[in-house]
Amino acid sequence: EVQLVESGGGLVQAGGSLRRSCAASGFTFDDYAIGWFRQAPGKEREGVSCISGGDGATYYADSVKGRFTISRDNAKNTVYLQMSSLKPEDTAVYYCAADKSCSDPHMDYWGKGTLVTVSS
Repeated sequence: EVQLVESGGGLVQAGGSLRRSCAASGFTFDDYAIGWFRQAPGKEREGVSCISGGDGATYYADSVKGRFTISRDNAKNTVYLQMSSLKPEDTAVYYCAADKSCSDPHMDYWGKGTLVTVSS
């Protein structure tokens, strides 16, 4: 059974930091890209960041570039999203997802999502 389990969400003040984790199981982790997505209240889901399997290439939305850092530990089947200089507009439910490529808009597997709230 494929599972993606997010952790590390919660409440933080503007300017603060959080580290999100996405623990994966049930598929060959090293072969898969892992992406982070978010959906704010009343808005469409958007891609935040993605890290490829294999070469570990990273991608970021312009809105988080320079503030968020994605990384992966293949030995632990886990991807991390370090979120710094957080802003109230970063408030959203954050999901991790897996697919063979970061360029595929339809990710194969999804986590359930956890809420990040940034207070002003």
